[in-house]
Amino acid sequence: MAAAAAASTTSSTSSLITTPSIKNKLQPFNPISQLSLSSKQTPFSLSLKSTSPHLRHVTSTTFPRRLTISATASSTAKPTVLVAEKLGDAGIDLLKKFANVDCSYNLTPEELCTKISLCDALIVRSGTKVTREVFESSAGRLKVVGRAGVGIDNVDLSAATEHGCLVVNAPTANTVAAAEHGIALLTAMARNVAQADASVKKGEWKRNKYVGVSLVGKTLAVMGFGKVGSEVARRAKGLGMHVISHDPYAPADRARAIGVELVSFEDAISKADFISLHMPLTSTTSKVLNDDTFAKMKKGVRIVNVARGGVIDEDALVRALDAGIVAQAALDVFTQEPPAKDSKLIMHENVTATPHLGASTMEAQEGVAIEVAEAVIGALNGELASTAVNAPMVPAEVLAELKPYVELSEKLGRLAIQLVTGGSGVKSVKVGYATSRAPDDLDTRVLRAMITKGLIEPISSTFVNLVNADFTAKQRGMRITEERILLDGSPESPLESIQVQIANVESKFASAISETGEIGLQGRVKDGVPHLTKVGSFEVDVSLEGSIILCRQVDQPGMIGRVGSVLGEENVNVSFMSVGRLAPRTHALMAIGVDDQPSSVVLKKIGDIPAIEEFVFLKL
Repeated sequence: MAAAAAASTTSSTSSLITTPSIKNKLQPFNPISQLSLSSKQTPFSLSLKSTSPHLRHVTSTTFPRRLTISATASSTAKPTVLVAEKLGDAGIDLLKKFANVDCSYNLTPEELCTKISLCDALIVRSGTKVTREVFESSAGRLKVVGRAGVGIDNVDLSAATEHGCLVVNAPTANTVAAAEHGIALLTAMARNVAQADASVKKGEWKRNKYVGVSLVGKTLAVMGFGKVGSEVARRAKGLGMHVISHDPYAPADRARAIGVELVSFEDAISKADFISLHMPLTSTTSKVLNDDTFAKMKKGVRIVNVARGGVIDEDALVRALDAGIVAQAALDVFTQEPPAKDSKLIMHENVTATPHLGASTMEAQEGVAIEVAEAVIGALNGELASTAVNAPMVPAEVLAELKPYVELSEKLGRLAIQLVTGGSGVKSVKVGYATSRAPDDLDTRVLRAMITKGLIEPISSTFVNLVNADFTAKQRGMRITEERILLDGSPESPLESIQVQIANVESKFASAISETGEIGLQGRVKDGVPHLTKVGSFEVDVSLEGSIILCRQVDQPGMIGRVGSVLGEENVNVSFMSVGRLAPRTHALMAIGVDDQPSSVVLKKIGDIPAIEEFVFLKL
């Protein structure tokens, strides 16, 4: 099949993007715990006559083999899950069926860092800070952090990604509870319910003091049109309010479907009679409501916050309340929780405060516990759910189809990096996918991650997985570009071949340098088994198992027997052998698969064979 065109080129330095998906099992590649893909071979009936009785299998083809996946840790050992904050019984019960569960609440940062090195997973709510120090203290054991709730601002996502730790949350179970609490605060604030209740309980009866305002016909600005924000908007529409929203990422058609108009930030805060906050706490949203923004609001605006305390400058809010710019505020979250007992904001007569009760319904608590427990268990089992916040989602059917190519990708990376010599380092890697499929019908993210794993892990102590592959490559200044080579033919098989090229480096095996000057390797999957099919400009065909010896030789009779004899005399078993040449009686490249690592003495004997021009041993 002829190559038609290079369809696309992407870089590994792009950010990891999380897209909604159903739960996806990563059977061929577990991004949470390190897995090794091993191959078991069925017996061969083919043999090649040789002077060595140990040279039993010399062929470029083999019968299908069975792939098995085995974890590096004992398969019988239960993982340990640390639950650092109160979790519903239903979630704890689920966890105990799968793991050893350590429920240790109110840990100091020092205590958490001490415990975490013994844990595979950590579950927190909003009160525990999962900092860079926590990930560093885990020494690589921590594989998943589960946030029992929506917001993940108490988890250092960049540190989690750097350390290859998946972060999952539970965004759906408490959505309705948070929205209901937002509406409860909205109505209670409008009618002075909390203040009137306190007054009556003091023996007062001040009906004129607690006259409220109606919601019908008022404009509510929903700041953040995600799950909770959109549910608040639905309920506010039912109360007869005019709802507008600001969210730079919300699709306009979704907002229009429930009668909500998307507007700019300035329009939202300047037109609103009520403002309800539903945005995450990020560097751009921190103290987004401040002196400047309060000055742009309608005099007498009322504010509800069931999102994150840090999105409001609390000192500025007190000033706005005192000045009458903000008539009332109803707050469920605060910058510091619990707030100081003498907080001017809490004590203000026009503030209604609750102690972070957004998700505090019996139904939501159990739902969140189950949702986060299922996500954590799935992650430790090698699954990815749509609640993963720092890893790309790859559908299960795609992973199943790419399974043999996943192993091929890592092994090509491992072979390629072993061919590099010199101190300049690997900066430019190009990966070529030869395929008959359309560009949007081939998801290569997991393949790129495995090539990155193969390139980096043999030369560093870094553990690379789907979570941190792009980050790790970027951190090392390694730019990985992807090229899709479109072929004519049937798209039944996802890939015809994968090619890995490393530019601007020296090679310890000169024959691996392609005509364009890069170290070049190519492989394909045959009968479900990864094969090396090209080294530099030489065509070969050798199954990628065990280890490989590459020899460039003068193309003359007897070379297979001579090399085989050297290996046989030292009890090194040969599993495969393939010879490729550019032209008869010129130069040839012999690729030899061996089950055992030859000693330096054996390798020297191979190198001493007069017709051997160069050789290299590559370990898989």
